[in-house]
Formats: sequence, C-alpha cells, structure tokens
Amino acid sequence: MKNQPKLTVVGAGPGDADLITLKAIKALEQADVVLYDALVNNELLGYVNPNAELIFVGKRRGCYRYQQEQINELIVTRGFSHGHVVRLKGGDPFIFGRGAEEMEYAAKYGLEVAVVPGISSSLAVPAYQNIPLTKRGSSESFWVITGTTKQHQLSNDVALAAKSSATVVILMGMGKLSEIIQLFKAEGKNELPVAIIQNGTTPEEKIGIGTVDTIEEVVAKNNLSNPAIILLGDVVNHRQQLLQVQQEVALKEVV
Repeated sequence: MKNQPKLTVVGAGPGDADLITLKAIKALEQADVVLYDALVNNELLGYVNPNAELIFVGKRRGCYRYQQEQINELIVTRGFSHGHVVRLKGGDPFIFGRGAEEMEYAAKYGLEVAVVPGISSSLAVPAYQNIPLTKRGSSESFWVITGTTKQHQLSNDVALAAKSSATVVILMGMGKLSEIIQLFKAEGKNELPVAIIQNGTTPEEKIGIGTVDTIEEVVAKNNLSNPAIILLGDVVNHRQQLLQVQQEVALKEVV
C-alpha cells in the first residue's frame, strides 16, 4: 500500500557525512523517493531505504540538471505516485536552500510537509578551521548573507554589514569577491582579516587567509573557487592564535 503523499525537506549538512542528524537519517530510511543535490555527500545515500527511487537533481553554478520548477513538479508527482518524498539538500534547507519554497509548492497540492534542519556551512565550515563566528572581545554578532541575489546582483546587505563590527559570512559570493572587497575598503577596513574556505568539511577542503587588501592575491595563488564561503572579521585570527598556544604547550612538554 502506497504511503500518503508527503514531502520532507532534509538538511544534509555541509559535506562531512558525519554531520547529518539522526532525524535526517530516519527520514532517509523511511523515504519512497529521494531527490538529492550536487553538494550532498554521496555517502549519505547509503542510509536511504533500498527500495526507494533516487533522483539526482543537482544544481551547480551555470549547470542545472533540473530547473527549480521541474524539481517542484517532481516533488508533487512523485508524492502522489510513490508516497514519501525526501528532498535532500546540502547544509540547512532554510538558509539559502529554497526549502521553504518547495514546501509551499507541495502544500498547495495537498502534500503533508515537514522539515529536518541541517548544520549550515555558514557555521560548520569556519568551525572546522577553528574560526568561531563570535568570540568575547572580538565579535558580538554575525551576518550570514548570500553573495548573489535572485537578480544576480550583490546583496545590498553586504554594504550594511561592512559598516558593522560583526563577523560577516558570505555564501555563494566568489563571483562577487572584488565587489565585496571594495565595499570593505570603502569603510577603511583594509587590514580586516579574511578567510576563504573551499569545499569545507570535506577531504578536498582548501583555505586561504589574508586581509581585505591581500585576499584577492591569496585566492589567485591558491586557485580558490566555488563552492566556498567568504569570512570577514577579527575572529579569523583565532585560528592562528590557537595554533600558537598549541605550539607553545608542545615546546614546554619537549623541554
């Protein structure tokens, strides 16, 4: 007997397969159909109900296997033909993941809808490089901003964030890096630390550290590109500070 039509939007986390939640794994085990993205670690597909249909709907910049409208239609048609559809998305589906849009679309057609939050790359990727988004004495808050809006323009919020003392995390912003840097230079923040982390939490992870003045050279030298996050703020220095503490302790132990 076919299950009732249902959509569960599931966050797969930032890349490391161990960062998926138990609730997400349970949803995969109960799925009749799984629609999954390009940024989802394929290891996670091992948790899927072996009788479920797997459909890759991956999207990367400039390359769309399915347009969003087609994905919406797949969710509804498979919901009625198969039952429980799991939409598996990288990171957290409610942070620039279009999960809310997919749930709204499915709900209009009478599907039951649910969401399982995921660990966002905006939090986890810096953490894996020992960079906290907040730290007493350095940062009291943080912004998480999309680098590119629906109109393919740089978000106006980046200019506002550049005026603040907060840590700034920009997702999907590598194509706008020069514009971003110019906004921070306009605020006199030439020496502000910057980190760019590509393929965060995965074995292919790469990082470049610099300042507003130097980061574009660092990017070119290290051949950094999407998928990557841009992180601006004094908290970037914590990574080196922690390393120095560890080295000092190690030297004392040797002596």
